[in-house]
Amino acid sequence: MSDYRAPIKDMRFVMDELAGFADIGQLPGCEESTPDLADAILDEAAKFAGEVLAPLNRVGDVEGCKLGPNGVNTPRGWKEAYAQYRDAGWNGMTAPAEFGGQALPDLLGIAAKEMFASANVAFSIGPLLTTGAVEAILHCASDALKATYLEKMVSGEWTGTMNLTEPQAGSDLALIRSRAEPQADGTYKVFGQKIFISYGDHDMTDNIVHLVLARLPDAPAGVRGISLFLVPKFLVNGDGSLGARNDAHCVSVEHKLGIHGSPTCVMAYGDQGGATGYLLGEPNRGVEYMFVMMNEARLGCGLQGVALGERAYQQALAYARERKQGRDALTGEALVSIDKHPDVRRMLMLMKCRVEACRALTYYTAGLLDRAHRAPDAEVRKRNLYLAELMIPIVKGGSTEMGIEVASLGIQIHGGMGFIEETGAAQHWRDSRIATIYEGTTGIQANDLIFRKLMRDQGATVKSLFGEVHATAKALGASGRAELRAMGETLVVALNAWMGVTEWLAANAKSGLGGALTAAVPYLHLAVTVSGGWMMAKAALAAAARLDAGEGDAVFHRNKIATARFYADHILPQAAAFAATVRCGDAALAGCGDEMFAD
Repeated sequence: MSDYRAPIKDMRFVMDELAGFADIGQLPGCEESTPDLADAILDEAAKFAGEVLAPLNRVGDVEGCKLGPNGVNTPRGWKEAYAQYRDAGWNGMTAPAEFGGQALPDLLGIAAKEMFASANVAFSIGPLLTTGAVEAILHCASDALKATYLEKMVSGEWTGTMNLTEPQAGSDLALIRSRAEPQADGTYKVFGQKIFISYGDHDMTDNIVHLVLARLPDAPAGVRGISLFLVPKFLVNGDGSLGARNDAHCVSVEHKLGIHGSPTCVMAYGDQGGATGYLLGEPNRGVEYMFVMMNEARLGCGLQGVALGERAYQQALAYARERKQGRDALTGEALVSIDKHPDVRRMLMLMKCRVEACRALTYYTAGLLDRAHRAPDAEVRKRNLYLAELMIPIVKGGSTEMGIEVASLGIQIHGGMGFIEETGAAQHWRDSRIATIYEGTTGIQANDLIFRKLMRDQGATVKSLFGEVHATAKALGASGRAELRAMGETLVVALNAWMGVTEWLAANAKSGLGGALTAAVPYLHLAVTVSGGWMMAKAALAAAARLDAGEGDAVFHRNKIATARFYADHILPQAAAFAATVRCGDAALAGCGDEMFAD
């Protein structure tokens, strides 16, 4: 497995040129987030990722996690790496200063998180969930619960989880059976079983704070009757010390395709009389509160796709440069490295441009969240929040699908050696495969995009986004560079396809629900394709401006334009095909009755 080197130059380019890091540095509370500070933080994050986390990636894959008499044991080196992570303050980068965090912008935090996920995605999942749990507690917990739990979760002394899924209830939360019974002291006894709980138990911290969805005795049926409870592994005494072991236990660890270093637990609550829990917020609003955590997790999942795509690309590039085989088709030179072969170069460029497009979309969305949380003007906050929430299913669905496809291309470039575990290429694919499933499948992201995000404001947010893409295409068309003008023409065609089917869906979604549901994933792919092309086009414009001004690294900026042109030529034309598929709706399934799937 090749070494991991954080792509800091591209990260900073995206932060500065596409996500507006300088503008975010002017927001209230972000004034200390200077370029120098960002450079220092990213340099240190790169060292930690490359020197501490990356060497453990293979260890975690081979050893996995094991359930012992005292709980889950993580792979060799995990505890020590987590202690370094915690002591360096990485866990609290973006958390409020009130609870010991550094209150840095999400845009800066997401760049560091990408490095950690690229280096060792199985390790990075635990901190990701803790960050999401912190957000949920901040949003809805009482002051007393915040005072008890947040500081130690922000510091990383304790970790957090989310507990949604049950054996009979996958994505359909209405089927949840876990229950919570009120007690005379104001606490609750929680009973039930949860499955697929990442880091539900481990040996890296003294306590784990579970956020658990359950029903109260008088709760209405369906998702409107679900409440959210805080259930710690160990109860906390009044002085902040740990007390008795709670009735919350891991009863098994799943055997999985990938992310072996991340313990995926079956959790049992209440097998020994009831797990003590504390109601978060108001009764029957648990799903609403959990979605605060879910949005954080979905953006983080999208980032995992970017991170694993980057790692797979780095490894494929290193292998292609070293592996000598065949003749150069253009020069006739014998026994050349395979990166000289046109088809391998094509695959490498597919990997590179798709990773860069999804990185830009993810960072851009993080910047929107910074503005949504910190802008002084309420209307500006709302506008950025709506746009960020529109982008989250695009980022989650698109980047995770990209991660799988790019990792698969990495295996292809390795040839037969990619199918051999020792090279590490297969691990990236195995690790990436879950990301399109957990925190909402690609189909769920697509439905969310169409039925919640597109429709909620009569399409105002997506129309605003279309306007921004059109402005970029217009700027490309006015460029003095022929390659930029060509990109502009392709972007206009792709944008028109996206706008056309969006209008078609808006007109037909309610009357043709089956067609809209059938078209949802192709529509998501269309949105990812065009919005990714938009980001690449903006990158090309920024790089051209730097070249024209004689600023920065000329080779980097020329490569950025070339990569954007490759995306425009090889990826953007797919928009028309996705648009055609969307318009078919459920007509393509008209002849596929139940007998089609009969034995």
